[in-house]
Amino acid sequence: MTPSTPTLPDTPCYLNGEITALKDAKISVMDRGFIFGDGVYEVVPVYGGKPFRFAQHMARLDRSLAELRIPNPLSHAKWHELVLKLVDGYALSQHSSHEKIDQLVYIQITRGVALRDHVMPPDLAPTVFVMTNTMKPPTPEQRAQGVACVSADDFRWSKAHIKSTSLLGAVLARQISADADAVETVMFRDGYLSEAAACNVWVVRDGQVLGPPKDNLVLEGIRYGLIESICRDAGIGFELRRISREEVFSADELLLSSATKEVLAITRLDDQPIGSGKPGPVYARLHAAYQRAKQAEQA
Repeated sequence: MTPSTPTLPDTPCYLNGEITALKDAKISVMDRGFIFGDGVYEVVPVYGGKPFRFAQHMARLDRSLAELRIPNPLSHAKWHELVLKLVDGYALSQHSSHEKIDQLVYIQITRGVALRDHVMPPDLAPTVFVMTNTMKPPTPEQRAQGVACVSADDFRWSKAHIKSTSLLGAVLARQISADADAVETVMFRDGYLSEAAACNVWVVRDGQVLGPPKDNLVLEGIRYGLIESICRDAGIGFELRRISREEVFSADELLLSSATKEVLAITRLDDQPIGSGKPGPVYARLHAAYQRAKQAEQA
């Protein structure tokens, strides 16, 4: 079978100061993002034409860049202006109007172009790339029935808190679930829950929401703060601590959270039912509150 190269769309993107068609965007083969994965990224959900929890995404972008000693090339205000410009341009390219379709904006910053050397060269001009796509949320069936996941050991590096473009570990982890026709791979490090390949994971026990601590072994999803806020407002207990594998499999409810999935119930893990085997009441409350939070930011 002859390998094929997919045709890229003619939608607008941003690359190093210019708006261009995605199919025409090009970078140097010596970009350190290509050679080393030496860069960071963010994925910002956009509802009704407005970025959701944009300040929190910018704060995490700042943290990731600082860890890699890459200067942020734009102010938060300039990032916001650029994101809105691309969101409007994408909507126009898809619908010939400014219809407010839900989108995901991908932001990537690499250290820049240099001759290959593991040492970080000083004073490089970062490579800045931004694109946006239509959001693909969970299906109504997944919302109603929950999803199946599988588990695996967390074999990634110990700086998972950096939203790095070096995602080979996450790619391999996600492929484990894809091969099993499952939605995600829930990972454990030394017998304790860390996260999924592309989501955070939450455990519900006795009406309380539990999550792994915010440390170097977990990427702090933007939903960490949102779910904590929702729980506080709803009178639901919330705690971050180390969670054993046994606690995960015996949970009353198990949840995924991410920009695309928002909050989604896991009802089977390694082909074992979680709780009742159906999305539970805490999930229902969190999902409903999440929708209200989205509407509030669009107002």
